[in-house]
Amino acid sequence: MKTNIRTWLAPILALTASVIISFSAAAQSDPLPSWNDGANKQAIIGFVEAVTKPDGPDFVAPGDRIATFDNDGTLWVEHPMYTQLAFALDRVKALAPQHPEWKTTQPFQAVLEGDMEALGKSGMKGLMEIIGVTHAVMSTAEFEKITSDWIATAKHPKFDKLYTALVYQPMLELMDYLRANGFKTFIVSGGGIEFMRPWTEKIYGIPPEQVVGSSIVVEYKVIDGVPALMRSPKIAFIDDKEGKPVGILTHIGKRPIAAFGNSDGDYQMLQYTTTGPGKRLGMFVHHDDAEREYAYDRKTHFGMLDKGLDDASKEGWHIISMKNDWKQIFPK
Repeated sequence: MKTNIRTWLAPILALTASVIISFSAAAQSDPLPSWNDGANKQAIIGFVEAVTKPDGPDFVAPGDRIATFDNDGTLWVEHPMYTQLAFALDRVKALAPQHPEWKTTQPFQAVLEGDMEALGKSGMKGLMEIIGVTHAVMSTAEFEKITSDWIATAKHPKFDKLYTALVYQPMLELMDYLRANGFKTFIVSGGGIEFMRPWTEKIYGIPPEQVVGSSIVVEYKVIDGVPALMRSPKIAFIDDKEGKPVGILTHIGKRPIAAFGNSDGDYQMLQYTTTGPGKRLGMFVHHDDAEREYAYDRKTHFGMLDKGLDDASKEGWHIISMKNDWKQIFPK
């Protein structure tokens, strides 16, 4: 008696379908698919499960589920220089035809000649001069347009991609995962608050009112009968190191229960976050993947991680290895 091939294949097809469905369900249930399985991934998932379990001892009400993220080096590339610095240098070049004296005046001469050593020697004074001519003496609306136009076209020198394409896929997943579990996510960055606000919602899903950053003095003026907010070259607030907890208090008004950074500039933010009552989570992104991105920590001009590496263990902070913890770096 001949065996019907359909009858013979049916159990095999059913088993295959079952396996495919199981793998598919597993993939869908993984909230962090770009993270390799390991201690850091499990620490994140365990933390979220603990603070969201209603009858658990570590439960945190949704309104208090605050997570803060540094931006440069934590959410996107910060080498070979901070993106905002690249913006400022491009602005100097764009404005140079209106200022022929810059060809022989530092620090502008260094920018125009691409002399980073001379630019570095100009120090904070030189940087403030550059900020003064590229970020100030204009309205906030004008600055937002300039920033938006630049970020829409500027490309990274190494990867030849838009800066906004060089965000870290694992961190995007992490923010989505936290928000799906009732967290409110904030950027707390040393970068300029008005430099970040025009694009963070589109790129990170973080609206402008949830961005904390450094700022310059802004003054209300009426110009030709029209009210305007004018940017001056005076620094109002530096949201870095000790300034980050102050910025959190001023802008958010609640202590976070989770904080993520990548440098010693984030040390105090993690310290402030993790010394609060209840279950807490503090993590540093460690740039140790020269092949896919960059490798640096203790000896670098941008994003130095020295004290944070030394103290992470005793403070209970996690060190995220880009090389070992992340399956991919950037969105595909």
